[in-house]
Amino acid sequence: MSILDHITVLILTFNEEANIGRTLEAVKWAKRIVIIDSGSTDKTIDIIRKYPQAEIITRTFDGFAQQCNFGLSQVETVWVLSLDADYELDAALVAEMNGLTPSEDISGFSASFVYRIYGRTLRSALYPPRTLLYRRDRAIYRNEGHGHRVVLDGLIGRLNAPVYHDDRKPLARWFASQQRYAELEADYLLSVPRSGLTRIDQIRLMAWPAPVLVFTYTLIVKLCIFDGWAGWFYVLQRTLAETMVALEMVDRRLRCPRKPSKGTYR
Repeated sequence: MSILDHITVLILTFNEEANIGRTLEAVKWAKRIVIIDSGSTDKTIDIIRKYPQAEIITRTFDGFAQQCNFGLSQVETVWVLSLDADYELDAALVAEMNGLTPSEDISGFSASFVYRIYGRTLRSALYPPRTLLYRRDRAIYRNEGHGHRVVLDGLIGRLNAPVYHDDRKPLARWFASQQRYAELEADYLLSVPRSGLTRIDQIRLMAWPAPVLVFTYTLIVKLCIFDGWAGWFYVLQRTLAETMVALEMVDRRLRCPRKPSKGTYR
């Protein structure tokens, strides 16, 4: 029997009518799809109901990790495939998963991403690999800044085929989301001891260098300069997102000034 028969797809949604149809179309093979919805008011639910194997559970949003951990409690299969509502699985990735015969010491598999802007593929992006496929009983989610990650007990393998990321929600929705994300990122960066931050987050903690570095890195190093308007859209989007985080931290420092400890940037 294929591992696909032992996989439940888990997706969080909130007003994802621009994306969810493409995501679900790529996982029609799944016997069960668990959707944890935070109270969508657009056509998201109507689109999901077109897929008979999709089960919608409405839960008030209280954090990404909390939503995911609740979702895990609703899964009965050995394996979980956790997707964002703007992810698209390539046929090659499905075929690769179908051929998996993981040993007991393997707890999950990560995949890399190909970033798309309204269907236009970028040469590269800042989106890191993510663990998507994992054993349910060995997983727990934790919040980190505005994001979340799954923590697994055991080894993590790597899938060769990529996942496509293509968020087509309106730009106004993106701005509103980024404002909330900037607050959460600032909370994280300013609350964690500097020694506990990654090198990149230590640079972000300084506030002013990060937007400049993101602009240069995405445009030149990631070659988005050669991706036309889609590339510029991505560069400006990522630069603005990092600028909003920097502004949030500077605003807090100006409102509640305190003498920084030696060797820190707070």
